Amino acid sequence: MPELPEVETVRRGLQRLLKGELIKGVDVRETRLRYPVDTRRLRRELPGRRVKSLGRRAKYLLIRLEEDGSREEAFLVIHLGMSGRIYFSEPGETPQLHTHVIFSISGDRELHFRDPRRFGMVDLVPAALLDEDKRFSNLGVEPLSDECSAEYFFERSRKLRQPVKNFLMDGRRVVGVGNIYASEALFLAGVHPQRAAGRVSLKSWGRITAVVKEVLAEAIRQGGTTLNDFQGPDGTAGYFQVLLRVYGRGGEECLECGSIIRRKVLSGRSTFYCPRCQR
Repeated sequence: MPELPEVETVRRGLQRLLKGELIKGVDVRETRLRYPVDTRRLRRELPGRRVKSLGRRAKYLLIRLEEDGSREEAFLVIHLGMSGRIYFSEPGETPQLHTHVIFSISGDRELHFRDPRRFGMVDLVPAALLDEDKRFSNLGVEPLSDECSAEYFFERSRKLRQPVKNFLMDGRRVVGVGNIYASEALFLAGVHPQRAAGRVSLKSWGRITAVVKEVLAEAIRQGGTTLNDFQGPDGTAGYFQVLLRVYGRGGEECLECGSIIRRKVLSGRSTFYCPRCQR
Protein backbone atom coordinates (compact mmCIF):
# COMPACT_ATOMS: atom_id res chain seq x y z
CA MET A 1 0.00 0.00 0.00
CA PRO A 2 1.41 3.43 -0.90
CA GLU A 3 2.34 5.24 2.32
CA LEU A 4 3.44 8.81 3.04
CA PRO A 5 6.77 8.66 1.11
CA GLU A 6 5.09 7.21 -1.97
CA VAL A 7 2.27 9.78 -1.96
CA GLU A 8 4.79 12.59 -1.38
CA THR A 9 6.81 11.27 -4.33
CA VAL A 10 3.68 11.43 -6.49
CA ARG A 11 2.89 14.94 -5.24
CA ARG A 12 6.35 16.24 -6.08
CA GLY A 13 6.27 14.64 -9.52
CA LEU A 14 2.87 16.13 -10.33
CA GLN A 15 3.77 19.53 -8.89
CA ARG A 16 6.33 20.07 -11.63
CA LEU A 17 3.96 19.05 -14.40
CA LEU A 18 0.48 20.04 -13.25
CA LYS A 19 0.73 23.34 -11.37
CA GLY A 20 -0.84 26.16 -13.37
CA GLU A 21 -2.41 23.82 -15.93
CA LEU A 22 -6.07 23.87 -16.93
CA ILE A 23 -8.37 20.90 -16.47
CA LYS A 24 -10.36 20.69 -19.69
CA GLY A 25 -12.55 17.68 -18.98
CA VAL A 26 -13.01 14.44 -17.05
CA ASP A 27 -14.00 10.93 -18.14
CA VAL A 28 -15.20 8.63 -15.35
CA ARG A 29 -14.99 5.04 -16.55
CA GLU A 30 -15.71 3.32 -13.22
CA THR A 31 -17.55 4.82 -10.23
CA ARG A 32 -17.24 1.88 -7.83
CA LEU A 33 -14.18 2.89 -5.84
CA ARG A 34 -13.70 3.13 -2.08
CA TYR A 35 -16.29 5.91 -2.15
CA PRO A 36 -18.60 6.12 -5.19
CA VAL A 37 -17.31 8.67 -7.68
CA ASP A 38 -19.78 11.53 -8.17
CA THR A 39 -19.55 11.74 -11.95
CA ARG A 40 -22.02 14.60 -12.36
CA ARG A 41 -20.26 16.75 -9.82
CA LEU A 42 -16.82 16.20 -11.33
CA ARG A 43 -18.11 17.02 -14.81
CA ARG A 44 -19.81 20.14 -13.49
CA GLU A 45 -17.01 21.44 -11.26
CA LEU A 46 -13.72 20.47 -12.94
CA PRO A 47 -13.71 21.65 -16.59
CA GLY A 48 -12.22 25.12 -16.93
CA ARG A 49 -10.56 25.05 -13.50
CA ARG A 50 -6.84 25.79 -13.16
CA VAL A 51 -4.55 23.91 -10.77
CA LYS A 52 -3.28 26.30 -8.12
CA SER A 53 -1.02 23.96 -6.16
CA LEU A 54 -0.52 20.37 -5.06
CA GLY A 55 -0.45 19.30 -1.44
CA ARG A 56 -0.68 16.22 0.71
CA ARG A 57 -2.42 15.39 3.98
CA ALA A 58 -1.59 11.97 5.37
CA LYS A 59 -1.90 9.67 2.34
CA TYR A 60 -4.32 11.93 0.48
CA LEU A 61 -3.15 13.86 -2.57
CA LEU A 62 -4.70 17.35 -2.59
CA ILE A 63 -4.93 19.13 -5.95
CA ARG A 64 -5.98 22.70 -5.16
CA LEU A 65 -8.20 24.30 -7.81
CA GLU A 66 -8.54 28.04 -8.25
CA GLU A 67 -11.93 29.65 -7.81
CA ASP A 68 -13.69 30.28 -11.09
CA GLY A 69 -16.64 32.60 -11.30
CA SER A 70 -19.33 31.20 -9.02
CA ARG A 71 -17.27 28.08 -8.33
CA GLU A 72 -15.37 28.40 -5.05
CA GLU A 73 -11.84 27.21 -4.46
CA ALA A 74 -11.80 23.43 -4.00
CA PHE A 75 -9.58 20.39 -3.61
CA LEU A 76 -9.56 17.45 -5.96
CA VAL A 77 -8.81 14.73 -3.41
CA ILE A 78 -7.19 11.51 -4.58
CA HIS A 79 -6.26 8.48 -2.49
CA LEU A 80 -4.20 5.71 -4.08
CA GLY A 81 -5.68 2.99 -1.89
CA MET A 82 -3.68 -0.23 -2.03
CA SER A 83 -2.77 -0.36 -5.70
CA GLY A 84 -3.55 3.04 -7.20
CA ARG A 85 -1.36 4.98 -9.59
CA ILE A 86 -1.74 8.40 -11.21
CA TYR A 87 0.29 9.28 -14.29
CA PHE A 88 0.33 11.29 -17.53
CA SER A 89 -0.61 9.72 -20.84
CA GLU A 90 -0.67 10.99 -24.41
CA PRO A 91 -4.11 11.60 -26.00
CA GLY A 92 -5.30 8.63 -28.02
CA GLU A 93 -3.11 6.22 -26.07
CA THR A 94 -5.13 3.17 -25.04
CA PRO A 95 -5.83 3.39 -21.29
CA GLN A 96 -4.34 0.62 -19.21
CA LEU A 97 -6.64 -1.98 -17.69
CA HIS A 98 -8.28 -0.72 -14.46
CA THR A 99 -8.01 2.95 -15.47
CA HIS A 100 -11.06 4.46 -13.78
CA VAL A 101 -10.77 8.24 -14.22
CA ILE A 102 -9.12 10.28 -16.99
CA PHE A 103 -8.55 14.03 -16.68
CA SER A 104 -7.94 16.03 -19.86
CA ILE A 105 -5.25 18.64 -19.22
CA SER A 106 -4.14 21.68 -21.22
CA GLY A 107 -1.33 20.94 -23.63
CA ASP A 108 -3.23 17.97 -25.06
CA ARG A 109 -2.27 15.70 -22.19
CA GLU A 110 -4.23 13.27 -20.04
CA LEU A 111 -3.86 12.40 -16.37
CA HIS A 112 -4.93 8.81 -15.68
CA PHE A 113 -6.01 7.30 -12.37
CA ARG A 114 -5.58 3.54 -12.35
CA ASP A 115 -6.50 1.28 -9.42
CA PRO A 116 -6.80 -2.50 -9.94
CA ARG A 117 -8.14 -3.20 -6.44
CA ARG A 118 -10.46 -0.15 -6.33
CA PHE A 119 -9.61 0.86 -2.74
CA GLY A 120 -8.64 4.36 -3.91
CA MET A 121 -10.87 7.39 -4.22
CA VAL A 122 -11.44 10.52 -6.32
CA ASP A 123 -13.56 13.26 -4.77
CA LEU A 124 -14.05 17.03 -4.74
CA VAL A 125 -14.12 18.97 -1.45
CA PRO A 126 -14.62 22.74 -1.02
CA ALA A 127 -11.40 24.25 0.36
CA ALA A 128 -13.28 25.93 3.21
CA LEU A 129 -14.68 22.57 4.37
CA LEU A 130 -11.60 20.37 4.05
CA ASP A 131 -10.69 20.33 7.76
CA GLU A 132 -14.28 19.45 8.65
CA ASP A 133 -14.48 16.56 6.19
CA LYS A 134 -14.87 13.22 7.99
CA ARG A 135 -11.78 11.86 6.27
CA PHE A 136 -9.59 14.67 7.65
CA SER A 137 -11.18 15.88 10.89
CA ASN A 138 -9.69 13.13 13.09
CA LEU A 139 -6.24 12.83 11.56
CA GLY A 140 -3.15 13.11 13.73
CA VAL A 141 -0.04 15.20 13.18
CA GLU A 142 2.20 15.02 10.14
CA PRO A 143 5.34 13.06 11.15
CA LEU A 144 7.72 15.49 9.41
CA SER A 145 6.20 18.54 11.08
CA ASP A 146 7.54 20.36 14.14
CA GLU A 147 4.35 19.41 15.97
CA CYS A 148 5.45 15.78 15.87
CA SER A 149 7.81 15.56 18.85
CA ALA A 150 8.91 13.25 21.64
CA GLU A 151 6.73 15.21 24.05
CA TYR A 152 3.71 14.82 21.77
CA PHE A 153 4.09 11.04 21.65
CA PHE A 154 4.93 10.73 25.34
CA GLU A 155 1.86 12.63 26.50
CA ARG A 156 -0.51 10.68 24.25
CA SER A 157 0.88 7.24 25.05
CA ARG A 158 0.61 7.29 28.84
CA LYS A 159 -1.07 4.22 30.37
CA LEU A 160 -1.60 2.65 26.93
CA ARG A 161 -0.97 -1.08 26.62
CA GLN A 162 -1.12 -0.86 22.84
CA PRO A 163 2.14 -2.05 21.20
CA VAL A 164 4.33 0.88 20.23
CA LYS A 165 4.33 -0.22 16.58
CA ASN A 166 0.53 -0.13 16.46
CA PHE A 167 0.61 3.27 18.15
CA LEU A 168 2.87 4.64 15.40
CA MET A 169 0.52 3.32 12.73
CA ASP A 170 -2.59 4.86 14.30
CA GLY A 171 -3.59 7.73 12.00
CA ARG A 172 -5.49 9.44 14.82
CA ARG A 173 -2.13 10.17 16.46
CA VAL A 174 0.32 10.46 13.59
CA VAL A 175 -0.35 9.99 9.88
CA GLY A 176 1.47 8.08 7.18
CA VAL A 177 3.88 5.95 9.24
CA GLY A 178 3.00 2.71 7.50
CA ASN A 179 4.01 -0.84 8.25
CA ILE A 180 7.36 -0.74 6.48
CA TYR A 181 8.49 2.53 7.99
CA ALA A 182 7.32 1.73 11.52
CA SER A 183 9.31 -1.52 11.47
CA GLU A 184 12.41 0.22 10.14
CA ALA A 185 12.20 3.12 12.60
CA LEU A 186 11.78 0.90 15.65
CA PHE A 187 14.79 -1.16 14.60
CA LEU A 188 16.95 1.96 14.31
CA ALA A 189 15.64 3.21 17.67
CA GLY A 190 16.38 -0.16 19.32
CA VAL A 191 12.78 -0.52 20.55
CA HIS A 192 10.88 -3.83 20.44
CA PRO A 193 7.67 -3.43 18.40
CA GLN A 194 5.58 -5.13 21.10
CA ARG A 195 6.65 -2.86 23.93
CA ALA A 196 3.58 -1.15 25.40
CA ALA A 197 3.43 2.44 24.18
CA GLY A 198 2.71 3.56 27.74
CA ARG A 199 6.01 2.07 28.92
CA VAL A 200 8.16 3.95 26.42
CA SER A 201 10.15 6.64 28.20
CA LEU A 202 10.45 10.23 27.04
CA LYS A 203 14.09 9.53 26.15
CA SER A 204 13.10 6.53 24.00
CA TRP A 205 10.35 8.56 22.36
CA GLY A 206 13.05 11.07 21.47
CA ARG A 207 14.98 8.36 19.60
CA ILE A 208 11.84 7.00 17.94
CA THR A 209 10.70 10.45 16.81
CA ALA A 210 14.12 11.26 15.34
CA VAL A 211 14.43 8.03 13.38
CA VAL A 212 10.81 8.15 12.13
CA LYS A 213 11.61 11.51 10.57
CA GLU A 214 14.95 10.22 9.21
CA VAL A 215 13.44 7.07 7.69
CA LEU A 216 10.55 8.92 6.03
CA ALA A 217 12.82 11.67 4.71
CA GLU A 218 15.24 9.12 3.23
CA ALA A 219 12.37 7.12 1.70
CA ILE A 220 11.13 10.31 0.01
CA ARG A 221 14.64 10.99 -1.32
CA GLN A 222 14.69 7.45 -2.73
CA GLY A 223 11.31 7.89 -4.42
CA GLY A 224 9.46 5.59 -2.02
CA THR A 225 9.48 1.81 -1.70
CA THR A 226 8.53 -0.48 -4.56
CA LEU A 227 7.80 -4.00 -3.28
CA ASN A 228 4.99 -4.82 -5.70
CA ASP A 229 3.95 -2.30 -8.31
CA PHE A 230 4.33 1.25 -6.97
CA GLN A 231 5.50 3.74 -9.58
CA GLY A 232 5.79 7.50 -9.59
CA PRO A 233 3.97 9.70 -12.13
CA ASP A 234 6.84 9.26 -14.59
CA GLY A 235 6.78 5.46 -14.31
CA THR A 236 9.92 5.13 -12.19
CA ALA A 237 10.05 2.76 -9.24
CA GLY A 238 11.15 3.69 -5.73
CA TYR A 239 14.51 2.55 -4.39
CA PHE A 240 14.14 2.62 -0.62
CA GLN A 241 13.64 -1.17 -0.60
CA VAL A 242 17.38 -1.66 -1.15
CA LEU A 243 17.97 0.09 2.21
CA LEU A 244 15.55 -2.02 4.26
CA ARG A 245 17.20 -3.40 7.38
CA VAL A 246 14.46 -5.63 8.82
CA TYR A 247 11.24 -5.37 6.82
CA GLY A 248 10.74 -8.42 4.60
CA ARG A 249 13.95 -10.03 5.91
CA GLY A 250 12.46 -12.61 8.24
CA GLY A 251 14.85 -15.58 8.64
CA GLU A 252 17.84 -13.57 7.43
CA GLU A 253 20.77 -12.32 9.51
CA CYS A 254 20.58 -8.89 11.12
CA LEU A 255 22.94 -6.50 9.37
CA GLU A 256 24.07 -5.13 12.76
CA CYS A 257 24.52 -8.12 15.04
CA GLY A 258 24.07 -11.26 12.94
CA SER A 259 21.01 -12.52 14.85
CA ILE A 260 18.14 -13.94 12.83
CA ILE A 261 15.42 -11.41 11.98
CA ARG A 262 12.04 -12.53 13.27
CA ARG A 263 8.60 -12.04 11.81
CA LYS A 264 5.51 -11.63 13.95
CA VAL A 265 1.94 -10.63 13.08
CA LEU A 266 0.59 -7.65 15.04
CA SER A 267 -2.99 -6.59 14.33
CA GLY A 268 -2.91 -8.49 11.06
CA ARG A 269 0.30 -6.84 9.81
CA SER A 270 3.66 -8.55 9.35
CA THR A 271 6.19 -7.10 11.77
CA PHE A 272 9.93 -7.67 11.46
CA TYR A 273 12.48 -7.10 14.22
CA CYS A 274 15.83 -8.19 15.60
CA PRO A 275 15.51 -9.95 18.99
CA ARG A 276 18.96 -8.77 20.06
CA CYS A 277 18.97 -5.17 18.80
CA GLN A 278 15.36 -4.58 19.93
CA ARG A 279 14.96 -6.03 23.41
